[in-house]
Amino acid sequence: MRIERRPHATVELQIGPMIDVIFLLLVFFLVQPQPTREGQLGFRLPGTVIQDEAVPLGDEQRIEIAANGQVLLNDLPVDGPASRSLPGLTGILQRFKAACDADRSPARVTLAPDDAAVQQRIADVLNACAQAGIRDVTFAGTEADSSAP
Repeated sequence: MRIERRPHATVELQIGPMIDVIFLLLVFFLVQPQPTREGQLGFRLPGTVIQDEAVPLGDEQRIEIAANGQVLLNDLPVDGPASRSLPGLTGILQRFKAACDADRSPARVTLAPDDAAVQQRIADVLNACAQAGIRDVTFAGTEADSSAP
């Protein structure tokens, strides 16, 4: 049995485009500036940017004090009812104050204690605000019953 051989097509290698690519790479690496280190770039990340004008943050922080002494910051419980120093609340308020200072807007806190809340707990929350550097604290009152004399 005889096998017929077909003539193979000759493969030609185009060398012109390959030389063009090599010259482009050579020019690219010659023109490329020397690598710079991160410290030589002239800026720092991450960081805080101080604004030139005030940017309103929207709502102010609302602190509620329940009758059992639980402190709620924007309806979320913070620290325990027995904690006198309130480290969690103080930390959150310090970050809030830093953000307001960076935005050049006033840091406002509204304190809404329950009528049955102990006065010492209100003083504890005011101390946390003072430690955070927040001076603009207002009290939210309850509406009086209009039928009472």
